[in-house]
Amino acid sequence: MRLRFLPLCLLLIAIPAARVADARPLEFRVTFDKVVSGKPFTGRVYVMLTKSDKTEPRFGPSWFKPEPMFARDVKDWKPGEELVIDGTAPAFPEPLAKLAKATYSVQAVMDFDRGERSFSTAPGNGYSKSVRQELDPAAAGPLVLAIDQVVPPRLFKEVERVKLAEIDSKLLSDFHKRPVKMRAGVVLPKSFAAEPKKRYPVVYEIPGFGGTHFMAHNLVTRSDVAGVEMLWVVLDPSCRLGHHVFADSANNGPCGRALVEELIPFIEREYRGLGAPAARFVTGHSSGGWSSLWLQVTYPEFFGGVWSTAPDPIDFRDFQRINVYRPGVNMFIDDQGERRPLARSKGKPTLFFKPFSDMDRITGHGGQLDSFDAVFSPRGSDGNPRPLWDRDTGAVDPDVAKHWEKYDIRLTLENNWKALGPKLAGKLHVFTGSEDTFYLDGAVVLLKESLAKLGSDAVAEVVPGRDHGNLIDAKLRERMNKEMVEAFKKNYRQ
Repeated sequence: MRLRFLPLCLLLIAIPAARVADARPLEFRVTFDKVVSGKPFTGRVYVMLTKSDKTEPRFGPSWFKPEPMFARDVKDWKPGEELVIDGTAPAFPEPLAKLAKATYSVQAVMDFDRGERSFSTAPGNGYSKSVRQELDPAAAGPLVLAIDQVVPPRLFKEVERVKLAEIDSKLLSDFHKRPVKMRAGVVLPKSFAAEPKKRYPVVYEIPGFGGTHFMAHNLVTRSDVAGVEMLWVVLDPSCRLGHHVFADSANNGPCGRALVEELIPFIEREYRGLGAPAARFVTGHSSGGWSSLWLQVTYPEFFGGVWSTAPDPIDFRDFQRINVYRPGVNMFIDDQGERRPLARSKGKPTLFFKPFSDMDRITGHGGQLDSFDAVFSPRGSDGNPRPLWDRDTGAVDPDVAKHWEKYDIRLTLENNWKALGPKLAGKLHVFTGSEDTFYLDGAVVLLKESLAKLGSDAVAEVVPGRDHGNLIDAKLRERMNKEMVEAFKKNYRQ
């Protein structure tokens, strides 16, 4: 009896052994269909993963909980031709071999890089359907992904009180040597249609990083500013290299000039703005906070006041706790050899500079840190922004840091205060939380000290206990609205 069952036992033992022998490391075999492009593709291809079954991987990566992604640059990749993305491919946050064994949603993306910020969701980009599968980097073998979907254009749906303002910018088109448009979402006051001869003061709001003019659809109530009807205009600050902050730069072009010379005149003609500096205000949060303050300082007589909240670093002696001007400074490691944090929650670091910088390297363009280089740095001989810091070591390039001085708002005010001071009287309002998530409060403190020495009447407040996300509550919003109305009534003369 025992002898009769012996071959069967041997067979059962042999099957797992055979499977182990056949096991191959995980790799992704990617193709794209002619529906995505009938021509060979040159650019970057990504494979993105998420453990969630509620979203597609291409809508990542998350800043605070980034999930695995892998990339490969290709040249003349043909439709139907197989591309292998394996353990040799650039990866974030870990190489493919260190991928945790788990069930993932997997998706491939090809970035045509046609001028949009996003590498994975820009209109016209190709992507595969999301595949849900258990992955073991040591034994999963090949996973086939077919890129046969195209991201559709995102259309701005106009409604009665939210309109699209869009122009061809000659200034930006000439700079980039291709057609470039400028856009804004315009929220109309309730009386706009009923009173066709009425004209209005205007508030220009600049969204933070990742935000666009599409946000206007959610801000319809903003046009009632403390009982005074105003046009509330949400600008689009996005560009291929991230957020251009409406500053003229060597890499993004004359974004500030294009705004004040082309887009704003168009909006105020088309939607009956009063067209006067005293009736033109600017505001924004985060990168939009930096943008709004920069615009007020750079065009002091064009805008009637700024309300900047949680602005990106406005004094580069405290660039998220780093003095970029100090000789020998390193963006990744502090003087005690500790990792530099980039974000915090309840006093504890949640992001660190080095991995966040690494993530930008994989995405290729449009990342937050790379966005700073795109605005503040000179253009390199390769046509790209010169990096402030070495992406491998974190060492700061002092020559690039010197170039950043021209965009240091505190320094700009100090160096030009004799001319700027009288023009900015009563116009500067800056707010941040004492526990800002991204350590932006330190630069506001330095600006406050500088403005006090200059004898400025500027408001620069650090709100105790507030962070990046909860700084603007109903009380602060109401206060800013009242201050805008007071400035308008005080200074506007028909």
